[in-house]
Amino acid sequence: MAISDFYSNHSDYRTRLVLNTRDSKGDVVGAAAATLDLIKNAKVQAIIGPEDSMQANFIIDVGNKARVPIISFSATSPSLSSIRRPYFFRATHNDSSQVKAISAIIQAFGWREAVPIYVDNEFGEGVIPYLFDALEEIKVQIPYQSVISPEATDQEIEEELRKLTTKQTIVLIVHMTPILGSRLFNRATEVGLISEGYVWIMTNGMTNLWSWMDHSDMESLQGVLGVRNYVPKSKELESFKVRWKRKFLQNNPSMVNAELDIIGLWAYDAAFAIAMAVEKLNNANFSFEESKAVGSARTDLESLGISQNGPKLIQALSSTRFKGLSGKFEFVKGELEPSVFQIVNVIGNGEKAIGFWTSKANLGTIMWPGDSHSVPKCKRLKIGVPVKKEFKEFVGVPPGSSPNSRVNPTGYSIDVFEAVMKAMPYTVHYDFYAFVNINGEAAGTYNDLIDQVYYGKYDVAVGDIGIGANRSLYVDFTLPYMGVDVVMMVLIKNNSNKNAWVFLEPLTSDLWVTSTCFFVFIGFVIWVLEHRISEDFRGPPSHQVGTGLWFSFTILVFAHRERVVSNLSRFVVIIWCFVVLILTQSYTASLTSLLTAKQLQPTVTDVNELLKSGGNIAYKNGSYIRGFIQQLNFNSANVKTFNRYDELDELFTKGSANGGIAAAFMARPYFNLLREKYCMKYTTAGPTLKTGGFGFVFPEGSPLVADVSKAILNVTESDKMREIENKWLKKHCPDSSTLVSSNRLDLGSFWGLFLIAGVAAALALIIFVADFLYKQRDVLRGSEVSAWKRILRVLRNFDQKDPSSHTFRQNELTEGRRIDNIEMMGAVEASPETNCPHCASNTSQTDLSSVFFAEQGRPSTSHEVEDTSSIPSPRNSNS
Repeated sequence: MAISDFYSNHSDYRTRLVLNTRDSKGDVVGAAAATLDLIKNAKVQAIIGPEDSMQANFIIDVGNKARVPIISFSATSPSLSSIRRPYFFRATHNDSSQVKAISAIIQAFGWREAVPIYVDNEFGEGVIPYLFDALEEIKVQIPYQSVISPEATDQEIEEELRKLTTKQTIVLIVHMTPILGSRLFNRATEVGLISEGYVWIMTNGMTNLWSWMDHSDMESLQGVLGVRNYVPKSKELESFKVRWKRKFLQNNPSMVNAELDIIGLWAYDAAFAIAMAVEKLNNANFSFEESKAVGSARTDLESLGISQNGPKLIQALSSTRFKGLSGKFEFVKGELEPSVFQIVNVIGNGEKAIGFWTSKANLGTIMWPGDSHSVPKCKRLKIGVPVKKEFKEFVGVPPGSSPNSRVNPTGYSIDVFEAVMKAMPYTVHYDFYAFVNINGEAAGTYNDLIDQVYYGKYDVAVGDIGIGANRSLYVDFTLPYMGVDVVMMVLIKNNSNKNAWVFLEPLTSDLWVTSTCFFVFIGFVIWVLEHRISEDFRGPPSHQVGTGLWFSFTILVFAHRERVVSNLSRFVVIIWCFVVLILTQSYTASLTSLLTAKQLQPTVTDVNELLKSGGNIAYKNGSYIRGFIQQLNFNSANVKTFNRYDELDELFTKGSANGGIAAAFMARPYFNLLREKYCMKYTTAGPTLKTGGFGFVFPEGSPLVADVSKAILNVTESDKMREIENKWLKKHCPDSSTLVSSNRLDLGSFWGLFLIAGVAAALALIIFVADFLYKQRDVLRGSEVSAWKRILRVLRNFDQKDPSSHTFRQNELTEGRRIDNIEMMGAVEASPETNCPHCASNTSQTDLSSVFFAEQGRPSTSHEVEDTSSIPSPRNSNS
C-alpha cells in the first residue's frame, strides 16, 4: 500500500521501487538466510526490516559489508547503535527514549522502589541499563530484577512471579513482547499480583501492539499503565486506517477486531523514505561489484558483492524529511527523534488516555489494579503477630487461630500500630496473621518470627518486639514506639525492725570518718589561731586539747561558749558553722525517715554484688537481652533461662543457693506488669541498660520504614499515645522503687562543702603561721645557737601570751580599775569624820555596781576569783 500510494501521489517520478519479499519465519537464522538471498541473488539496493531486534544484529552487519542500507521499523533495542553502523537506519524510536517517561510516572507518585520484569534476550536487556540510570536519577531503588526466558513455560513464569510476592516492592515494570507479556499477566493474575496495592507499567514494546491481544488477555491487564509513542491525528491517517482495515479484512475476514498500530505506520513511512531517497539519486548506478573471492569463497558471506550505490543512498536517506502518517519523519544520526509519549490506562476491553509526557508527566484519574482509585503506596500487608500466654496487654491473639487465617489481635502494640497506619500519608491495607503452627500454638520465639519476615512469609511483624543490633543485620526496624530499658529485677526485703545502731545508718562510713577528721582539724586550727591571744584556749595541755575538741564538736548544737578573738578564727568558724548546719539538717531528715517510714530494701543492690557473690541470674529464652547479659561477664554456670515469666516467682522463692535465682533481667515494661501482679514484692536495682526499644519489623530495604517511622513520631507526640497507655498499661500498684528507702548519705553529696571548709581553714592557718614567723624572724636568724634550739625558742614563744594582743591589754586595764574601786570602797567605810552613816553604804553599792559592770567585759575564771579575794581590805591594811 505504501509504494502504491507513493507513486500514485508522485506519478512524475522517474524511479520505481520493486519489492522483493522474503519470510524470516520469526527466526534469526531464517532472517539471516533471507538477507543473504536478497543481497546476493536479488541484488536489492535497500532492505526494510527485520522483524525484531534479535534478527537485526546479523542483518545490520551484512548490510554494512555489502553497503546496502537496512531500514528497520521494529528493531528498538538501544544496543543496535547507528553510530558505528552507517548503513543501519532505525525508522522507529529507540527504547531508551521512553525510560524518562517511566521514571516521571514513578516520581509523580513518590514511589521509591521498582522491579523490572524483562525478557532474556537482546530486546529485553538493551533498555535495562538506561532504565537503571533514569531511576537512579530520581533516587528510586531496584532491589530485584525478574528475567523471563523467551521459551519459559507457564510454570516457570509463575515460580518467578511468586518470588515477587515475597518482596515489598509494588511497582513492576514490564518490558517484553506482547505474546510473552500476555502469558506473564495471566500468571500474575492467578498469583495475586494484579490486585489492589500493586502498580504495573508496560513499556511501548507491549503497549504499541496490544491491539492484537485477545479479549481474554485484556482481562488480566485491568488497571495496568502503559507507555506508548503518540501519533498525532490527521485526515490522511484516518483515511489510510479505513482503507487498510478494508483491505485487511479482505485478506483476513476472521480477524474483525484488528487495528493498525504504530509499527505499521513506521513501515509505511519507511517505504516512503526509501522511495524519496532513490528518486534523489536519479540515474545512479544500481549495480553490484562482485567480490574478488567469488571463485574461492566457501561461504555466501565471502562471495557477497558491494553495492555501488550504497554511499549515495545513505546520504539521500539522511537528508530525507517529510510529514508521514506517524508524524514528523527525519533521520538524526540514523534514528528518528523521539516524540511525545502517551500514558494509557487499561480499563475493560479498551484503554483510557490519562496524559502525555514530554519533559514531565501530567496524568489524569487512574483506575489501578483491583478497581481501586486510590494511589497504591504499598501492597496489602500480611502482618505476623506473636502468640503469647502472658503479657497479653501488649499482644493478645484469640485462641484456636490457624496459620493461614486472618485474626483480630488486641493489645497495646496492636492499637499503636493501627494508630500509626491511620497517621500515614496514604492508605495502607493490611491483615493480621497469628504466628502459630497447625496445632494453634506459638510457632517459635520472637527471633523465629523475625526470620519469617526475612524469608518473606510476612510483610511486617507487629508486637512487643525489641530492637536489637543483631536483629537489624537482616531486617529493618522502624523508630521505637516505646522506649525500653533493661532492668534487674530483685526481691524486696523489709528492714522495718529497729536496732541499737540505727543512728549510724543515715551516713556512710566514709562520711562519718571524713566528718570526724574535719571536726578535729577545725578544732586544731581554732586552737592555733586563738592560743596566744585568748585565755579560753590556754592552760595545761590536756585542758587545751579538750577545749579545742570541745569547741569544734559543740558547734554541732551551737553550744560553744568559748570566745574567739582572731578575725581569722571567726572566718573559719562562720564557714564551719554553715557546713555543720547543712550536715546536721541532712542527718536529721535521713534519721527521721529511717525511724518513721517503712524500710523496703532490695536484696541485691548492684550487678557487681552479684558478680562477687556468684549469685544466679536469669533471662527469657530467645530474648535479645542475651547480648546484654554477655556484656556483663557473668559466669555461664550462673546464668539461667526461663520460658515463661510465671516461672520467675518460683525461681526467686528458691533462692540462688537452692538452684533458684537472685536477680532476673528483663525489659522494664514487663517488670511493670509483673509488679502489678506481685505488688510490693519485687523492685529494680543496679544499673539501667539502654536498648533500642520496641519497634515494628519490616524486610530489609522496605520503602515503608521511613513513612511508618514518621507516623510513629506523630502518634507518640499526640494525646492518642497517652490514651492507649491508660487503656492497656495503667498502673494500680504503687511503684516499689519509690517506696524503697533512699540511699544513705555519702561523701559524694558533701565533698564540695568539706572542700570549702578545708580551704578556708588551711588559708587562715597559712596566714597566721606566716605572720607569726615573720614576727619571730630575729629569733630564727640568730646564729649563736643551733637551728633546733631556735625552733624550740619559737615554739616556746608561741606557747606564751601575745603581750601585744588587745585582749590582754584590756584585761590588765580592767584588773587595775577593779583594785582601785575596792580600795576606795574600804576607805569610805572606815572614815570617822562622816556624819552620814548611810552614805558609806550607798557609795559602796555604787562602786560595787561599777565593778560588776566592768567585769562583764570578760568571763571570770575560778583562779581570778581566788586572786581577788586574797587582796587585803583597806581596814586590814590600816590596822
